[in-house]
Amino acid sequence: MSGLGGLNKSPKGVVLGLVQLQLPNVVTPDDLAAQTDRICQMVSKARRNMPSMDLVVFPEYSLHGLSMDTNPKIMCRIDGPEVQAFQAACRENRIWGCFSIMEYNPHGNPYNSGIIIDDQGELKLYYRKLHPWVPVEPWEPGNLGIPVCEGPNGSTLALIICHDGMFPEMARECAYKGAEIMIRTAGYTAPIRHSWQITNQANAFCNLIYTASVCMCGTDGTFDSMGEGMFVNFDGMPLVMGSHRPDEIITAELRPDLVREARRHWSVENNIYQFGHRGYVAVKGGAQDCPYTYMKDLVNESYRLPWEDEVIHTDGTSCGFDAPTRSYQGEELPTSVTRG
Repeated sequence: MSGLGGLNKSPKGVVLGLVQLQLPNVVTPDDLAAQTDRICQMVSKARRNMPSMDLVVFPEYSLHGLSMDTNPKIMCRIDGPEVQAFQAACRENRIWGCFSIMEYNPHGNPYNSGIIIDDQGELKLYYRKLHPWVPVEPWEPGNLGIPVCEGPNGSTLALIICHDGMFPEMARECAYKGAEIMIRTAGYTAPIRHSWQITNQANAFCNLIYTASVCMCGTDGTFDSMGEGMFVNFDGMPLVMGSHRPDEIITAELRPDLVREARRHWSVENNIYQFGHRGYVAVKGGAQDCPYTYMKDLVNESYRLPWEDEVIHTDGTSCGFDAPTRSYQGEELPTSVTRG
């Protein structure tokens, strides 16, 4: 937008910083505590780096690394010491923060969760990843839906995690609930680079929404994450593209008021509106039925592909995980969290 990536912030702007955090190795509780402290130090760095920054975003796996370790000793709780430390860092630096945790689940595998904390240390958004990157990831599928929250300077924020962004329905749900900025945190590695870029762009354009997306960066000696933070305008054009440098903070000023303006005034390609008002030139208000078989089947819990019986990978055994025996439990209300 304007202002040299937030250096000259406009009155209606929201300045975000995407942290291409160095990929860590976290094996023990001591490692977890050290990485928690490192993230808190990066919150302070972000504040020093750009006093106009409203929200600093950390990638998926920034706390736990890419080992896929489900050891209960290093899993977090939403009211645990790690989250409390993030709350304190946001409060002390007067900045909003978006963080990633692997969340202990007493009823099964851990959740891959994301949180947004405001500049007073209050938890504003709590999300559990709906689409783990199967068959590689062992995480329990999320059961909190896709929440949105009021963000800095009157913005409305949504958060999705990594593989979530490969499903166009995720960004559509964020926009449908009113989000003007969709954050996507990730731990992706280089083979996903092209898919990462085109989905971030398509998600923005198809929903008239800003996308702000960032991966882990660097190597842990086994995996190489790609960094490549990127901001995409609501017309699908990239605004800022990150590098491959670990710990670099990519910044941009976004204008939610321009999203609101476009959603009201665009005629052609106002896709988020036109999706539910097909052919409004021909019929009053447009057709508002659901012509999509897959949507009807999902609602009826009868989703089935024509090639369903031919799919090879339907559990995590190819990646060393035991085949699951538990069925999915539906949505639940978020746990109440007090200020840290």
